[in-house]
Amino acid sequence: MKQILEVLGFVALVQGSVGLLQEVTGFLHGWGLVQRFGLLDGYEIYASVALLVLSFALFAAAESQ
Repeated sequence: MKQILEVLGFVALVQGSVGLLQEVTGFLHGWGLVQRFGLLDGYEIYASVALLVLSFALFAAAESQ
C-alpha cells in the first residue's frame, strides 16, 4: 500500500509541476493531463496547484504507514 501511495504521489507531483510549467512558460505543450481536460479551461493553474498539494498529502500518508 505504501508503494502505491508513493507512485500516485509521484505521478501527481510530476503532473502538477508540468502543468504549472506549461501555464507559466508555455514550454512542454501537450505533456500535462490538466491541459487535456476541457472542464478545467481557465482553471489550469488551480488544478496544477491542487495536484501538487495532493502529492504532498499522498507522500505524508505513505510515510505514516
